[in-house]
Amino acid sequence: MQRIKGGALKARLAFVEERMGAEALARVLGRVTEGERHELGGLLATKWYPLTLQLRLDEAIAAEAGGAREQVFRQLGAASAERNLTGAHRDFLAPGDPLAFLERVPLVYSFYYDQGRRTFEKLSANEGRITTYDAPHVSAEDCLTICGWYTKALEMCGAKAARVVEEECRARGGKVCRYRVSWS
Repeated sequence: MQRIKGGALKARLAFVEERMGAEALARVLGRVTEGERHELGGLLATKWYPLTLQLRLDEAIAAEAGGAREQVFRQLGAASAERNLTGAHRDFLAPGDPLAFLERVPLVYSFYYDQGRRTFEKLSANEGRITTYDAPHVSAEDCLTICGWYTKALEMCGAKAARVVEEECRARGGKVCRYRVSWS
């Protein structure tokens, strides 16, 4: 079973509380099982948790938020990047140099996921491709959070008009999850 760091889960809970309020957070937690609530109540940022816990939490957040699901998942990813990249993982950023940040994609992946790998391929001075291989579990929703995460991370490195578009998704029948990144 693939696992993810607690920091990603903590960022999602903070997103709900900060943007939707404490009552919405209580409703989100009411949408997961009692065991999941217990686990979410004692999160440690550096501990590994089942990726399925994140996926269930994301679904509960999207259901509570309503509206366009794609937008919600991208916002979750952006909020996670902002929270984690201004905290414990701020050294991943490369202020003023988005390409230098993207060269760290394999390392960043290993800090958040315990299985699979992610690569970056430079296509031009302001464009590249991120590809995820061998992740045992994928979902279209998680791919959207990744798009939001990298968009925000690029902005935090000074990229203007940062854009991350999923080109291929294993959850939709692709062989890998591949994202085109660009900025000005």
